[in-house]
Amino acid sequence: MNETLERELARCQKGAVIGAVAGGGLCVVGAIFDRRAFFVSYLFAHLFWMGLSLGCFMLVMIHHLTAGRWGEVTRRFLEAGMAALPVMAILFIPIFFGLRDLYPWARPEQVAVDPELQKRTGYATALGFVVRSAVCLIVWSWMAACLRKWSLQQDFTPDAGPTRKLRRLSGPGVVIYPLMATFAYVDWLLSIEPRWYSTMFPIIVCIGQILCAISFAIMALAWGRRREPWSAMVEPMHLRQLGNLLLAFVLFWTYVSFGQLLIIYSGNLPAEIDWYLHRIAGNWKWILCLIALCHFFIPFYTLLFRVVTRNMTRLAWVAALVFATGIVDAYWAVAPTFFPRGIHIDWLDFAAPICLGGVWMAIFCASLRRQPVLPRNDPRFHHEEVAAHAA
Repeated sequence: MNETLERELARCQKGAVIGAVAGGGLCVVGAIFDRRAFFVSYLFAHLFWMGLSLGCFMLVMIHHLTAGRWGEVTRRFLEAGMAALPVMAILFIPIFFGLRDLYPWARPEQVAVDPELQKRTGYATALGFVVRSAVCLIVWSWMAACLRKWSLQQDFTPDAGPTRKLRRLSGPGVVIYPLMATFAYVDWLLSIEPRWYSTMFPIIVCIGQILCAISFAIMALAWGRRREPWSAMVEPMHLRQLGNLLLAFVLFWTYVSFGQLLIIYSGNLPAEIDWYLHRIAGNWKWILCLIALCHFFIPFYTLLFRVVTRNMTRLAWVAALVFATGIVDAYWAVAPTFFPRGIHIDWLDFAAPICLGGVWMAIFCASLRRQPVLPRNDPRFHHEEVAAHAA
């Protein structure tokens, strides 16, 4: 890594640490004076930033299985993103102390008067929540650590062994993660609504995570394209593939999200429709309109044009829009349950994302500084050319 890039990453890491400390201090103050507001803000912020790491994790496995050329220039960004997963798993622990504030099944007085919650008492318990969360987070962190370790081993040997290990883990991994995420997001998100359930919702969350990871990788590449070694490596083909990948997941996310809405709207059952009624009550419907506009309509119609997908700056702006909307979507998935009458914005809604985002970015920069910024010796690439630029 050249000295200029090293200095820029160090400066970014320092700024991220300052943001994390400042946001963390504000979160501590918020937790003391308004416990419930803190846990609501912390939950949506944590689910977004940890979801970004999980999206990077999934995208890395997809790359190892498909060998797309887009991975030549973005894989190390994605690996640095998933390197934050163990720390984000540790930072999930505060949620365990806010179960009564967040989840109706954790309040005995509410369970006693709600027959629907009484049916779930065998599954929805504090111990079960903690155990299931711990198992999911430990397994995902271990898998991410293995993928990163073998990828770095690949840099220092022409042997195909690390590549075979990466593919062998990625195959089951793209199946294991969504299955485990179903249990995790039923606990973390679905159960904040006392009567709502959906078999499609965890899949929508997983696709949204991948969409945010693609957007982040494009923005990171836009930052790095004017710097060595990316400036000599990025080709129009990479931009075209990344633009197509972003468009594909925009369409996929929209398809499953609208499909769920259409089925629930057609059924018109109280147990299902409540979740959407809370999220269109009052001025919450404007947030829904914003998500529809910025997560589908604008990206879809702009990414159809080659003038966008062949221009790094324009593509990065579209990716930034999708990424920012992902934060809004995470907020919209959580907050209306607690504020059903309309939009309620608290200063903790900014402090918590800044704190956790600072931690995430600090780990991202530190990880990127410790490894070659381009993968070497991958037999699926032109490794002589990649190795020369990575060196």
